This record gives sequence, structure tokens and C-alpha cells, in this order.
Amino acid sequence: MDDELRKMICDHMEKGFLDNIIDMLKHDETLFPVIIDMVKDERLRVRIGATALVEELVKDRRDGLVKFIPEISRLLEDPNPTIRGDGANLLGIIKHSDALSFLDAVYNDPDAAARAMIHEAIEDIRQN
Repeated sequence: MDDELRKMICDHMEKGFLDNIIDMLKHDETLFPVIIDMVKDERLRVRIGATALVEELVKDRRDGLVKFIPEISRLLEDPNPTIRGDGANLLGIIKHSDALSFLDAVYNDPDAAARAMIHEAIEDIRQN
């Protein structure tokens, strides 16, 4: 996916076009990497939109999201603890055991808030 398309999708998320973006990603799973861009975006509305997007996609594109777990898990290594926590949250929403090894590897995150999100994601997955 080119940078212009990534920027356009993030800009549309910031403008509140969540339903349109959900439809786009439901029809083209090759666009899933834009979720990473959204989580790393400086705009709060875009970051929150990434969570809402995954909550919707998991309903009928869970298999595609499960395949995307290794990419999402890279967020757990980000220098920014908010991004690490958001990555853990997305993995918790997907609720698939494939994410456990990635979450277990960062179980003792130095940031309390990120660590809490990691622990919550692990709990959500184990209860599933």
C-alpha cells in the first residue's frame, strides 16, 4: 500500500468516516497494515478509530486479523508505552491464542499502563 493511500485512510478516520473504512478493509484485507499507521498516528481520533475498526473487523474478518497478529505484535516493541498498550489492546480484541507468545514476551513491560493492558489482553485471550 502506498503512503498516499495510508495518509488518506488515516485522514478519513480523523474526519469520522469509520464506516467507510470498515467497508474498505472488509473488502480488501491487504489494507490491514493501515491499522498500524492508525495506532501510531498522533491524532487521538485516529488512534481510537483503530480500536473501533478492529472491534468491527473481528466480527467477520477474524481470520484475516489472526494472520495479521505478527504485524500487530510489533507494536508491543514500540518505544512509546501508549502504542505498546494500544497494540496489546488490539491483540486482546482479536482474542486468539497466536497472540499469547508475543504478549508473554513483554509481560513485564517497564510502563505500568502498558503492562496493565498487556496483562488484560492475556486474560481476555485465555478466557476466550
